[in-house]
Amino acid sequence: MYEDALRHFKKTDPLLYELAESIDPIVLEKSSNHFIRLVRAIVGQQLSVKAASTIFGRFEKLFKKGISADQILKLQDDDIRACGISYPKIEYIKDLSEKVRSKELLLDTFEHADETTIIENLTKVKGIGIWSAEMFLMFALARPDVFSVGDLGLKNAMIKLYGIKKPTNEKLIKLSKKWSPYRTYACRILWQSLDNAPK
Repeated sequence: MYEDALRHFKKTDPLLYELAESIDPIVLEKSSNHFIRLVRAIVGQQLSVKAASTIFGRFEKLFKKGISADQILKLQDDDIRACGISYPKIEYIKDLSEKVRSKELLLDTFEHADETTIIENLTKVKGIGIWSAEMFLMFALARPDVFSVGDLGLKNAMIKLYGIKKPTNEKLIKLSKKWSPYRTYACRILWQSLDNAPK
């Protein structure tokens, strides 16, 4: 699909195409465990990639049989806090776990659900906003046509590439429309150009 995206960009956005030619090919890969992916995303909020990885590594050691909603809900908050996870994030992780356990959030149905439905469901979880839901669509579900107008790194990359003077959301969204149906690839190319892709 990446070759199709490049052909599309060559026709619709020569600047993006030229940028894409200077970086490694993009491959979209689905996560093997959506629940763990979401827990990891919450742990990593507002942290550097390195710090998030270290803290999540400590968190993983609390589980003998792997991370699950049931096991998380059995843990004491103070034990999770000792890994370096803040109390608000503990609340978010437990809210996610409760919604998964009660089947209020059916992650298995996301594979075939439309993006609006997925965002609506994910943002019912404390601590998961639209940006986190969009990252989930891109990086966990490998949806090819997602654009995250609220992402600062993406905005900075677009300002740099297109010389945008006043980068309003409306202007960025309008610009992104010419990348469709491959907007995720465009975002990944732009992030890679600044070497700051979300993990």
